[in-house]
Formats: sequence, C-alpha cells, structure tokens
Amino acid sequence: MALLNQTNRSLLKRWLPPALLVMIVVVLYVTGSYKWISVEALVQNYTRLTAFVGDYLLAAVLIYMAFYALAVALSFPAAWVLTVSGGLLLGWWVAGLATIFAATVGASVLFFIAKTSLGEHMRENARGYIQKMRAGFQQDAVNYMLFLRLTPVFPFTLVNIVPGILGVPFRIFFWTTFVGIAPGSFAYSYAGEGLDSIVRAQADAYEACVAAGNTPCGISLKLGNIVTTDLLIALGALGVAALIPTIIKRLRKPAA
Repeated sequence: MALLNQTNRSLLKRWLPPALLVMIVVVLYVTGSYKWISVEALVQNYTRLTAFVGDYLLAAVLIYMAFYALAVALSFPAAWVLTVSGGLLLGWWVAGLATIFAATVGASVLFFIAKTSLGEHMRENARGYIQKMRAGFQQDAVNYMLFLRLTPVFPFTLVNIVPGILGVPFRIFFWTTFVGIAPGSFAYSYAGEGLDSIVRAQADAYEACVAAGNTPCGISLKLGNIVTTDLLIALGALGVAALIPTIIKRLRKPAA
C-alpha cells in the first residue's frame, strides 16, 4: 500500500503541472478570453488603456508583467503582441525591462515543468541521437542557449521546454534567457512605441465607426507595420554571432 501511494504521488507530481496548464489553455480558448491579447483588442481599447497607464503607471507595469509571465507560461503564440503593446503604452525602456523579467519568469515555469514532468523520464531512457544531442547541448549549453534565444527562428515555447528535457542547469537557462531575450524585447518595445500615431489613428477611426453605428468596424493594422524584415535580420545576426564560439571549438577538435 505504501509503495502504491508513493507511486501515485510520483505520478501526480509529474503530470499535475502540465495538466493544469493544458486545462487553463482550454478554458481560455473555449471562453474566447485569448482574444484580449490581440492587435484588434489593443486598438479597440487604446483610449482606455492610455488613460489607465497615465493615472496608475506602477499598477499598469505590474499588471503587464503578470499577464506577460502568464502568457509565456501558457505558451501563448502571440506574446510579441504584448511586447509591442507594452512599448506603445509604457514606453520602450520600461516595457523592455518589464518584458525581460516577466518573460524569464514565465519561461522558468515551463522549464521546471519540462524538467520534472517530461525530462526525468526522457533522460533515463535517452538513446542514440537524443543522447548525443543531450551531451552536445550540455557541453556548450551557454552558447547554444544564447543562439536559440537571440535567433527569432525558433519557437519561444520550444526553447523553454527542450533545455529542461536535455538537462540544462537552471542557472544557465535563467541567465541566458534573461540576457538572450533582451535585444528582442527592447527592439519590439521600441517598435511598439513608434506605432503611437498609427494606433491612435486606428483607434480614432474605430471609435468614430462605432459612434456612427456602422458595423462591423474593422482594424487595418497589419503585422508588417510592426515586424519588419530588417528587425528579423538584425536579431538573426545576433543569434549567429552567439554560436561562433561553438563553431570554432568544433572546427578545432579535428585539428587537435
């Protein structure tokens, strides 16, 4: 009986955290609450949001950080909308710092879930390519983590989960995440602050449309207004630069 209880506790500890995350995500999608984090919602509520930030800046920053950490922990696919919104409403440097702290906290939640729920089992049964990948990742964890964080090609959620599965130490995960996401966080926040006139014009047009009783009142703000090719190229170049030490090390091994 004691062995059975211990097994049940072990299974509960392993699967309860990811199960809770999945349940929260399902509730958000079923209720449609996820739509609050969108470009459309930003434009529609822009006037009220700017008024709230003007009156309660500290509270606005704390709420922003809480929402951001939760969005990252829940693997929300458009967290960049929050970053841009933060830059627009809070200013690029305040939003940049808040984003770095909040995103690192949210990423750490996913890291621990992957490390304890999935990672332990996969590490015990790792064979072949997975074992080689784990060994290589641990050997150059810092460079690989910085590369994955700086390069906007890899899904943020995946980079939060894989290091936990491959056994990357938390201290390395934490500080490389904190440092690695800084350029992108400030870049997107800065891009968001630069959208003030565009979003304000969109918000005024939307409010005028609603006041006139016209339906539906659409939003024409597009992703291309925010995420430019130059921005992605710059972040990609930073990621490649972070991988240079690892490449040099690999090239030197055969010569040695």
